[in-house]
Amino acid sequence: MPIFSFQQVDVFSSQPMRGNPLAVVVGADELDDAQMQAFANWTNLSETTFLLKPTMAEAHYRVRIFTPTQELPFAGHPTLGSAHVWLSQAANAPEGEIVQECGAGLVRIRRDGKRLAFAAPPLTRSGSVEPALIDRIAKGLGISAATIEDANWVENGPDWIGVRLPSRSDVLAIKPDFSVLAGMRVGLVGRFDPSIDGEDAQFEVRAFSNRGTEDPVTGSLNAGLAQWLIGSGIAPESYVAAQGTVLGRAGRVHVDKVGDDIWIGGDVATCISGTLVL
Repeated sequence: MPIFSFQQVDVFSSQPMRGNPLAVVVGADELDDAQMQAFANWTNLSETTFLLKPTMAEAHYRVRIFTPTQELPFAGHPTLGSAHVWLSQAANAPEGEIVQECGAGLVRIRRDGKRLAFAAPPLTRSGSVEPALIDRIAKGLGISAATIEDANWVENGPDWIGVRLPSRSDVLAIKPDFSVLAGMRVGLVGRFDPSIDGEDAQFEVRAFSNRGTEDPVTGSLNAGLAQWLIGSGIAPESYVAAQGTVLGRAGRVHVDKVGDDIWIGGDVATCISGTLVL
């Protein structure tokens, strides 16, 4: 039976086991779609990735990203976690940017010290959310629609809907009804009050998946939110978002706009390393 190198890493936290875990299978070219999906279902993590040889000349490697039930064209914490694992295996890693090939195309990744960051891909859907859908989201969040300051599509692969609430405390107080939110990906964002919440981050984020779960720390959502918030003047061009607080995590997403690019960065730590038999 084929044996593969395997790592499980923790993304978006400098403290192992306080971020978002990711399973990564190295050299997975001989696995077929069904085997990849079956393994991702077995790990039962939000995402599992498979590193393969690139098919595009510009790319250093190719990645396929699976949830327990489906393949995604792009996701943020799998991008950083996969790059971390690829770098640990690469014999001749480039000095400059790393280029990842995935279902959404080519994604650029840079190193800032030990931290990795990816260039946010273009939004495939943006703009206002229809009032009936806002009403449904408000019901699912257990709040009045008037509490929602703004809502915007921030789709960049996953079809996230960004919802802005007045404050971090409003975001943390939400108790979602997933039966109402079923089938939607809803991301909440609220501003920190430095006098109450401290100054190590400027926004609190929560992510409710279409599977009826809360994601600990979400790169794709934070990428979409950054494009929306910076583009509308709500957020500065450089900020830190906290995520995972309600789940006992300490996720920190570092956002920086450099020229036309918005970079989404975070720390990555290897927690498990070994071999896998499939």
